Amino acid sequence: MIKQFYIAFAIFFVSGATFGQDSLMNARMVETIDQSLLMFYTEAASSTGNIDSAAQALNFESSDVPTYSDAVYCDRLDKLNEMSPFHLDCNEATLKTIKFFAEKRRGFIKVCMGRSELYFDMFEEKLDDYGLPIELKYLAVIESGLRPQVKSRAGACGLWQFMYRTGRMFGLEQNSYVDERMDPVKATEAACQYLKKLYGMYNDWNLALAAYNAGPGNVNKAIRRSGNKKTYWEVRPFLPRETQGYVPNFIAAAYMINYHKEHNIVPEEAMIKYYELDTMCLQKGVHMETISDLLEVPLEDIQRLNPIYKRNFIPKGVDGDLYCVALPLDEIGKLVSLEDSLYALEIEKYEAPEVEVEEPTANNTAQSTKTYAYHKVKSGETLGTIASKYKTTVSEIQRLNSLSSSRIYVGQRLKVKATAKPVANNTSNNTNSGSRQYYTVRSGDTFGRIAQRHGTSISQLRRLNPGINIDRLSIGQKIRVK
Repeated sequence: MIKQFYIAFAIFFVSGATFGQDSLMNARMVETIDQSLLMFYTEAASSTGNIDSAAQALNFESSDVPTYSDAVYCDRLDKLNEMSPFHLDCNEATLKTIKFFAEKRRGFIKVCMGRSELYFDMFEEKLDDYGLPIELKYLAVIESGLRPQVKSRAGACGLWQFMYRTGRMFGLEQNSYVDERMDPVKATEAACQYLKKLYGMYNDWNLALAAYNAGPGNVNKAIRRSGNKKTYWEVRPFLPRETQGYVPNFIAAAYMINYHKEHNIVPEEAMIKYYELDTMCLQKGVHMETISDLLEVPLEDIQRLNPIYKRNFIPKGVDGDLYCVALPLDEIGKLVSLEDSLYALEIEKYEAPEVEVEEPTANNTAQSTKTYAYHKVKSGETLGTIASKYKTTVSEIQRLNSLSSSRIYVGQRLKVKATAKPVANNTSNNTNSGSRQYYTVRSGDTFGRIAQRHGTSISQLRRLNPGINIDRLSIGQKIRVK
C-alpha cells in the first residue's frame, strides 16, 4: 500500500509540475522527463518499500537554488564552445530552457547524472570510433533521460528513440522476443551511424540534430522556405514547433551536466556503473527466471539490465549469432562457471516433466523398478558420493545433466537413475500425484482459463510459478499446473 501511494504521489507531482512551462519546452521532452523520473520513483519505492526513506533519497528540490545573470550563463556557454564543434549559442531560447532545467527540472538532471555512470563511457567509446564529437552523448539525455525502456506515444523507443523503420534501416533487429532499439550498445552504434550520415548532409551539427528529431525531409523543406539559409538558427522559424525547441534542449542538457555543481545539483548515486558490467552469450534459450533462481539475483535486476528482451526469455541465437545477458561482473563470473547447470535447470523448470522419488534405501529396493529421480545436492556431496548413493556412475550423471565437468553446487537438482516404488493405477508421469505437470500456453490463454482447465485456482498457479507475470503470458511458455 505504501508503494502504491508513493507511486501515485510521484505521478501527481511530475504531471502537475508541467503546468506553465515555456511553449518551446515541447510535449515530447516533458513526456521523456516525466517517464524517466517516474521510473526512478518506482525503483526507489520498490527498493525501500518506505515513503520516507524513498522521499529522502529523492530530495531533488534543494533549499538553495542558485540563479545567475544572463551574462554568466553566456560566459559559461562560451567556455564550452571553445572545446566543442557545436554552436552552443546563448540566446533567448537557450537561456529560457537552461533556466527551466535549473529551476524546475533539477531532479531530472540529478537522476540523469546518476544514470550517466552506466552509459556515458560506452557512448564516448562509440562516438570516438566514428570520429564524432563526444557532446553527442547529451542527445540521449533529451531523447530518453538515459532510460532504454522509455517509449514515446509515436512508437519511438530506446536510449536514442528510434522509430521502427529507422531502427530497421540501421540494422536493429525487432521480432517477437527482441527489440534491439532498447539494446544500449547496438542502438548507440546505430545512432552513431545515423548522426554521421546526417552531418554529412548538412555539414552543421545543429542542423544534423534538427534532422535527427524531425527527419531530413522536414529540415530540407525548412531550408527551402528560409531562402536556402545554412545554419540552424536561420532555418529554425521554418522548422516544426517541436524541433524549434530541440537544439535549445540539447544545449541546456550540455550546460546543466557540465555546470551542475554551480547549481547545487548533486548527482543521484548510480545503481551500477558501466565498468561493473559484463556479458555472457548463451548457447541455448533461457528464461530470466532460471538465471534468477540459479544466481539468487532478483528478476527485476536482470530485466532492468537487459531491456532488449520483450519477454522474460532470452532466445537461442540463429546461425551462430548468439543472444547475451548483461549482469554485474561477479554474477557473470558465477554464471560462466555454472553454464551447464543453467541449461539443466532450464530443462528441469520448463521442458522435462519431473518424477519425484524417494532416495533408495534397504526397505524399498526389493519392490522397485528403474526410473528417474531428481536429487538436491547437499553440503559436502560430490558427484562420486551421489553416484554411489544411487548405484550409478559419475559419467552417467554427467550425461543425464549435460555436465562437462564434475563441478556442482549446494541446492542444485541433478537427474539420476534410481530405484523407485511403482505407482499403482498410473500410466503416465504427468498424472502421478507426486509429479510436476506443465502446460504449454496457447493463443488466447489466460491464467484464469488455465487454472479453470486444470481444476485449480489462480493463487495456486501463482505459488507454483513464482516470477511469471500472469498478465504477459507468451505462446509456447511453460506453466506449472501441479
